[in-house]
Amino acid sequence: MAAGSSVLFDAPGPRARIRNHVISAVTVVVFLAVAWVVYSRLQSAGQLTAAKWEPFLTSDLWVTYVLPGVEGTLKAAAVSIVLALALGLVLGVGRMSNHSGIRWFCSVFVEFFRAVPVLIMMIFAYFLYAFYDVFPAQYLALAGVITGLTLYNGAVIAEIVRAGVHALPRGQGEAASALGMTSGQTMRSILLPQAITSMLPVLISQLVVVLKDTAIGYQITFVEMVRQGTVVGSSYGNYIPALIVIALLMISVNFALSWFATRLERRLSRAGRGAAPMNADAVEQEGVPGAKAV
Repeated sequence: MAAGSSVLFDAPGPRARIRNHVISAVTVVVFLAVAWVVYSRLQSAGQLTAAKWEPFLTSDLWVTYVLPGVEGTLKAAAVSIVLALALGLVLGVGRMSNHSGIRWFCSVFVEFFRAVPVLIMMIFAYFLYAFYDVFPAQYLALAGVITGLTLYNGAVIAEIVRAGVHALPRGQGEAASALGMTSGQTMRSILLPQAITSMLPVLISQLVVVLKDTAIGYQITFVEMVRQGTVVGSSYGNYIPALIVIALLMISVNFALSWFATRLERRLSRAGRGAAPMNADAVEQEGVPGAKAV
């Protein structure tokens, strides 16, 4: 083992390596057997025949069903991501404020909205907007989805921001204080710029969650990708092909978001703006144990 490297367990011996290879081989065989059984059942049920895939070769299906779902998902996700990032940044900085009133309010806000299920917030916002006629009827579902996603993920991102700042060496803040900078100036000019790159991997994983959670909006009649996939399956009798196509579209969008984040992280790293990336285990997306407000 190379000097300086570390492992979570001892290197396996000859018997352990043989046992691991046997277990791996058995696992692969069992997986292939299960996959073959599932494929055979679907094939016998007629769900994988060419006729079930033919509707996806017509523009009518895409224009009527799939593209409106893609548009709804991307629209809700894009708006929710922007608002959640802004809200999370404000709340995260607020939780580290020197003013006890601001710190208390932000802490209560974050803890409350992290504890409430996203679907409950969507339903509550939907009926609240409908009761007070806040939005036109055609935008009620979209507004409910965006509100629920923004509040929940904004609270989670606030904890990510707080953990990213606390992960920086304490000397950064002390040096800024020695130069006569205020806490606000230190946060804006010293701590946050360095924490951006280290927070990106965890932030992006949370933004992917935002994208996937738009599917919950079908409960309040929101038109999104997964809902439209089930509608296609019901209309054409091809549930399995429809869900496979929707899954591929969702995976493509998630990969595009991750690719963009990776490029952004590398660009910021080359510019020398950030610290080392945060370990994903360092931040629990349900909170940051042990972090103290300053």
